[in-house]
Amino acid sequence: MELPWLGEHCSERACKQLDFLPLKCDACGEVFCKDHIRYDDHKCSSAYKKNVQVPVCPLCNTPIPVQKGEIPDVVVGAHMDKDCKYNPAQQKQKIFTNKCLKPGCKRKEMMKLLCEGCGGNFCIKHRHPLDHDCKGSSHPTSRA
Repeated sequence: MELPWLGEHCSERACKQLDFLPLKCDACGEVFCKDHIRYDDHKCSSAYKKNVQVPVCPLCNTPIPVQKGEIPDVVVGAHMDKDCKYNPAQQKQKIFTNKCLKPGCKRKEMMKLLCEGCGGNFCIKHRHPLDHDCKGSSHPTSRA
């Protein structure tokens, strides 16, 4: 062998391949070849320090903290049973909730259209004080 000082042997017991571009595991600090660098490939005992995943509730979309040794599926399931803020009724809330106060009108608007004179809520058609017979203090005298 011409350059024996180059490269290192893979730390995996079954491999021990001489690798000229060895990779160092960021969790355990040992050197591995390209085939054993992943945490699962060399059964890294320190993987829990680096391979941290935070599960997210599929209903309310909030991250769920998982303690060491807990199974994420069980913790998320317990959250869904007890603490989940998901409200399916909230998804189907009506947008047009502001009913017109003009007698006989059944229209509803997305936004409140309050009359400055009487303070009532009206639809677009009846928003003008003359269109809903406003009894407020600033009653206009003409339709112009």
